[in-house]
Amino acid sequence: QVQLVESGGGSVQPGGSLTLSCATAGFDLDYWAIGWFRQAPGKEREGVSCRTGLNGDTYYADSAKDRFTISRDAHENTVTLQMNRLEPEDTGTYFCAATHRLLLVSKLCVTPSSYENWGQGTRVTVSS
Repeated sequence: QVQLVESGGGSVQPGGSLTLSCATAGFDLDYWAIGWFRQAPGKEREGVSCRTGLNGDTYYADSAKDRFTISRDAHENTVTLQMNRLEPEDTGTYFCAATHRLLLVSKLCVTPSSYENWGQGTRVTVSS
């Protein structure tokens, strides 16, 4: 059974940093893609970043480029999202998602409909 559990959310001031973690179970990260998404109140869920399993390629939405880093901790079966220089616009609930259907990085990797397995989310608030 595929399991995804996010953690690491919280409140931070603009310019601060947070590290989100997605603990995974029930599948092999070597062959599955992991995506990070966020949803602000009243807005649609949007892709932030993703990582494919086979070769570890990564993709970032424009909003995340040069600020966020997605990486895998193989020993812990965890995929993390390091977020730096946070802005109020980054506020929202962050979700990780997993799929075995994506082998190559493309914009599909940060498209919610590409994923069939989701975690419950972790809340991030960026405010002064």
